[in-house]
Amino acid sequence: MLASLAALASWGNAALAAQKTYAITIENMQFNPPNLTVKRGDRVIWINKDLFPHTVTADAHAFDSRSIAANASWSYAPAKAGNYPYGCTFHPTMHGALTVQ
Repeated sequence: MLASLAALASWGNAALAAQKTYAITIENMQFNPPNLTVKRGDRVIWINKDLFPHTVTADAHAFDSRSIAANASWSYAPAKAGNYPYGCTFHPTMHGALTVQ
């Protein structure tokens, strides 16, 4: 039993180590990079470097940051594979896409 728990803990640590964190900068009314591909469970952080708030809102409502203040951030760890176009509800010309494998 103890060996099984040790193996499970080892597998859990390996899975956590495989997860990555990615940053998308919101600046000059743009998401940079505008398109990003990640794996399920990876963390994506949007960092607002503009002087006014933005949102990160998936077109299909899979995620929604609500208002991200200037000099603030929001993160999301997608659990489901798919293509997720998103934009800023405050500024309809701002678009990005998150692809989750």
